[in-house]
Amino acid sequence: MQPSIEYILLVIAVLILVSILANKVSGRLGVPALLIFLLVGMLAGSEGPGGIYFDDPWIAQAVGVIALTYILFSGGLDTRWSEVRPVLPQAAVLSTFGVLLTALLMAGLAIVVFEVSLLEGFLLGAVVSSTDAAAVFSILRTKRASLKGMLRPLLELESASNDPMAVFLTIGAITLLLNPNLSPLILIPLFIQQMAVGGLIGYGMGKAMVYLINRLKLEFEGLYPVLTLALVMMTYGVTASLGGSGFLAAYIAGLVLGNSMFIHKNSLMRFHEGIAWLMQIAMFLTLGLLVFPSHLIPVIGSGILLSLFLIFVARPVTVFLTLSPWKMALRDKVMVSWVGLRGAAPIVLATFPLLAGIPQAETIFNLVFFLVITSALLHGTSIPFVARHLGVSDPLHETPRLSMSLGDGCSSGNDLIELTVPLQSGVVGMQIVDIGLPPGTLIIMIEKAGNRFVPCGSTVLEGGDHLLVLTNQPQSNQVRSIFIPEPFAESTGP
Repeated sequence: MQPSIEYILLVIAVLILVSILANKVSGRLGVPALLIFLLVGMLAGSEGPGGIYFDDPWIAQAVGVIALTYILFSGGLDTRWSEVRPVLPQAAVLSTFGVLLTALLMAGLAIVVFEVSLLEGFLLGAVVSSTDAAAVFSILRTKRASLKGMLRPLLELESASNDPMAVFLTIGAITLLLNPNLSPLILIPLFIQQMAVGGLIGYGMGKAMVYLINRLKLEFEGLYPVLTLALVMMTYGVTASLGGSGFLAAYIAGLVLGNSMFIHKNSLMRFHEGIAWLMQIAMFLTLGLLVFPSHLIPVIGSGILLSLFLIFVARPVTVFLTLSPWKMALRDKVMVSWVGLRGAAPIVLATFPLLAGIPQAETIFNLVFFLVITSALLHGTSIPFVARHLGVSDPLHETPRLSMSLGDGCSSGNDLIELTVPLQSGVVGMQIVDIGLPPGTLIIMIEKAGNRFVPCGSTVLEGGDHLLVLTNQPQSNQVRSIFIPEPFAESTGP
């Protein structure tokens, strides 16, 4: 009997609500959200109390690809270029050669232990070679696991940029398995094409998003989120159609947009944060529904072996070898080695062999699913402890969002700027009336020593004051230059 639309909508609503409530509990227990969402999906599945039969890897893959696209875009949107630029070379090496080395090491284990062919072993290694961006973002941006220095930007950039390489290696391995006569050398120009096209289109679409958002002047503010949703889908679709990496393009587009000035920025940032959470829930629920828990039992032994090898051998070896050209403290390399969470990307990639009809596809999927659960339990729960033990944890000092209480009620010709006055700023010790703000510019709120108030002309500015400034868009850069000396301009962000 075909279920009614009312029933389907009710089930979807209940699953999302349960996932949200479970996520609140997971935060208190120190368990990664992805594990909770997977568990809810498994309980709702055919072998759980929910009894929902789902066995369609194509739908699961489609949901996963769409979800990862928006998650990576949101991750780029939240990333400060000034923070990640110093670690760009290290992250680039980790997300390319590091992924390849991880795949080769895991392939070696699979060949020796499971007695599979070279290409089958490499396929398994490629599927599990990338870390999970959603999990890394959510864990490292909490007070429990904030890291010192460049560790957080490095790990976030690596996790956001290594999915394209893993996708490329997985598809490449499947292609060679299905076409034994092909030479592996044909993958080299394909890799260059994927990265180049993805990077160029991602940058171009990011710039196009900024231009369209600022110039269209839509009648209703609610259309701006719809516009960005469509542009993100277009970014992935156009890039993939031209033979590029859609995931890389989505992340770069988000990075370009997030580090630019555009109207309704605060509301759009909050909107895409919500979309990213919705995508996480939808993706992990779907992947949880796809797995049959009884099928995991036969692979427990092999899964534990794979997990331990990945966590304690493959990941550390990869990190220490790829980061050897740079001078990094031993404890920093150990921390990078430990933050190797596997999550959505490996499970989504494990559906590729299923759809391609690879003989060992189901075994690979079950092994990968078990490995993800193990990684989430071990990595996700222990990262704060390991960070404190290594001495690399740093309490997260959140920048107050003054505009949260005011919303984005300014017109499309105005801009709300949030900035912190540096100690070296020339306005320190000056009254607002003496600063010389451009016409039409107002400081509408100040946070000073934890107290928020509306200033007057005689208010004296001090280093560390957090300001909310309303100005005309053409004057935004001029206003920033008044408060922020040139050497500090880049670190402040829009």
